[in-house]
Amino acid sequence: MDIATLAFSAIYQFGDAFAFLVLSACGLAIIFGMMGVINLAHGEFIMCGAYVTATASHAGLPLPLAILAGTIVAGIVGALVEFVVIRHLYARPLDTIVATWGLSLIATQGTLIMIGSTMAGYASAWLEPGSPLESDAVTISPYLGPDSLRETITTAVHADKGVFVLAATSNPEAASLQTARTVDVASEEDQTVARRVARDVAWANGSPAFEGGLGPVGLVIGATVDRDEVGLGDEVLSRMPILAPGFGAQGATPEDLITRFGATAGQVLASESRSILGVGPAGIADVISERAARYQEVLRG
Repeated sequence: MDIATLAFSAIYQFGDAFAFLVLSACGLAIIFGMMGVINLAHGEFIMCGAYVTATASHAGLPLPLAILAGTIVAGIVGALVEFVVIRHLYARPLDTIVATWGLSLIATQGTLIMIGSTMAGYASAWLEPGSPLESDAVTISPYLGPDSLRETITTAVHADKGVFVLAATSNPEAASLQTARTVDVASEEDQTVARRVARDVAWANGSPAFEGGLGPVGLVIGATVDRDEVGLGDEVLSRMPILAPGFGAQGATPEDLITRFGATAGQVLASESRSILGVGPAGIADVISERAARYQEVLRG
């Protein structure tokens, strides 16, 4: 990665964090200036409006009307909170910090209790047919335990969609976790965490419906990862599609498709983005076609 790219990335991240802090400070300052209240629960009012908007849209209300409904409900909730709690604290601005912080905790935990795990919502939003965000496949993390993905995988199978599970990512910080050795009564002895993840999510691919082809559950394996080191040999990856980020700007080349993935190269979806986007809008279509042709040429030998 060249110096210009690193500098741009650093400036962008700084600007993103700075803009967030400025907007937050402006919101707090406006509310304090108008009402004399230090409100630490403004995010929860936004959450309320967002949930109402999403629910109304999912129920069939047009998006503009759903947004209006979310705004109205958030306003009503805010007015109710002001009438019941805040109006008694106008003379004690420091007490409003404690009161609104308490409201924030009640709102977030209450939402979690009533709505439940976000994993089900994630699966519904991205994989259910007809969803506004419907996609062909999603990437998910197994590090709350592979069993936590069962509902998402089941949703994907029923909807004829795909799931890619993070197994061996190319960021160096992940290596110590993904190469760690783990043993339990249901597993092979002394296998890596990455291999355990692959084993524990491959159950859906064993269905007779996918016999002779690739299953709906695949793995994310970085193109710069040493597969032997993380324990992901060819036998583990049988019938599993592979999403392989790391081609292009991160150092892997089309020729590495065969070198790094061997007999499973035909199962790989090579992901290359920054090196393609760098050419700009005018030339991006030609570069995509050129790179796709190069990967196909490598596979054909």
